Amino acid sequence: MDDSTVPLGNRLRGTITPPCSKSYAQRALAAALLASGRTTLRGIELCRDTRSAIAAIERLGAKVEIIDDNTLIIEGGLNPQTNVLNVGESGLSARLFTPIAALASAPITIEGEGTLLHRPMAMMVEPLKELGVEVRDGGGRLPIEVCGPMRGGKVVVDGSMSSQFITGLLIALPCAERDTSIEVRDAVSTPYLDMTLETLERFGVEVMYNEGDYTQFYVEGGQRYEAVDYTIESDWSAAASIMVAAAIAGEVTINNISTLSRQADTAICRALERAGASLIIEERSITVAHRTLEAFEFDATQCPDLFPALVALAAASEGVSTIKGIKRLRGKESDRGEALRAEYAKLGIDIELDYYEDVMRVVGGEPKAAMVDAHDDHRIAMSLAITALRVDEEVVIRGRESVAKSYPSFFEDLESLKIGDCE
Repeated sequence: MDDSTVPLGNRLRGTITPPCSKSYAQRALAAALLASGRTTLRGIELCRDTRSAIAAIERLGAKVEIIDDNTLIIEGGLNPQTNVLNVGESGLSARLFTPIAALASAPITIEGEGTLLHRPMAMMVEPLKELGVEVRDGGGRLPIEVCGPMRGGKVVVDGSMSSQFITGLLIALPCAERDTSIEVRDAVSTPYLDMTLETLERFGVEVMYNEGDYTQFYVEGGQRYEAVDYTIESDWSAAASIMVAAAIAGEVTINNISTLSRQADTAICRALERAGASLIIEERSITVAHRTLEAFEFDATQCPDLFPALVALAAASEGVSTIKGIKRLRGKESDRGEALRAEYAKLGIDIELDYYEDVMRVVGGEPKAAMVDAHDDHRIAMSLAITALRVDEEVVIRGRESVAKSYPSFFEDLESLKIGDCE
């Protein structure tokens, strides 16, 4: 059956298991580097960002053995093998491994590639200096050279741009010589800090803080990471794209995800419910089904990676949807707010960016065929592909290969769900 003859709500059917959480994977890889002994990581998806993290821990002294497509064994030990650390296009790896590299007493330069070279890194410079690290930076961008050892002490960190550098400090500072008090100002994306604290606990490291309060952390120095056997859970960021696709165009069961996860993007469930999609939530899976979708309001300040998927959902909802938190979008792989507005305009969908109110307004409507550009941004590529499900003619996405950053099999998985491609 030709896809154009299938009713919109019946175009997708099936079951999908998303790739592992690259956020958890990178945290676990960093902890495994610092652990004594052999850590086993299971459920790993070797997307581009995870490969960058693997390369980073190898250059910093870990020995990594790939057992199969989803299993790694890491022999830990911080012992830098190079004075240059290239983290590819991974913003998390840049902000995570810079403090870890600063534990070493030799200078190490952290470099990146592509869109990462334009992303802000200035928030790391002064805090590292306060902790005893010599720092030379590229005007608030990569490359950054650090020379430790980072000794600990008292430090104030600006958390208004990203929580990723705070994650790097929380993972590195247990190995510092002295105890450290961290004062965080204007913390954002705090669910990601919960993920960091959970990872530390798994590896036997303790950080003191008031639960629910992300302004003060106390890290005891001289702690030792313990090697563990750890299965990485699936990625809610990847799952969110498939869930929105199902809400727009079918019925899909997503396996190996739990609403009890600490990942910020579990919030997609609230957005889907507000839009009127059907959700059946079970212990380790969620089934999402198409229903008539209505405009919704949603605050994505703490989960900005959801914006592209939320735009696809809003574009398919009747009325004007309002999504808060667009100020968080400027420091991503692209200027995501502007990129989404420009590309959805080509599809005939109006998006207004109100920076004064910090909101995006999306006018739902029928998209049209067009040639669009992913702006080298994996999440925009997925968003455009989801909306393309609603177009009977061809939508050409330039830069669709950018999905390899987080979800290499995204297009294959989407094709496998289409009616006519599955039983």
